[in-house]
Amino acid sequence: MSDDQSTDSKNQNTKSDDQNKNVSRFTCAECQAGVMSMKSTTYFTWLAGELITVPDFPAWVCDVCGRSEHDVQAIIRLNILLNPGTGHSPRSPNRKPRTYDRPSIQP
Repeated sequence: MSDDQSTDSKNQNTKSDDQNKNVSRFTCAECQAGVMSMKSTTYFTWLAGELITVPDFPAWVCDVCGRSEHDVQAIIRLNILLNPGTGHSPRSPNRKPRTYDRPSIQP
């Protein structure tokens, strides 16, 4: 490999690294001065009257004003996990439960 090809390859890697950094950061909508970056925070929510806490939950946090926005995809996944119907087969609302005829026992 020639020196020119090696330099071109390094430049392409640097460009892709810069693009990845730009995707993982954006300007804060609250203060317009800070940069939002991905951090781990604790997520709090109420479920059936009980407080649920999730440590190490991904959130976008501003480095200037501290505004925090929880990651949308992570919230969607959490809602699926906390859904009481998760893991159960869907049941038609018009479907009646099965009844079985049992022979009566006479003494």
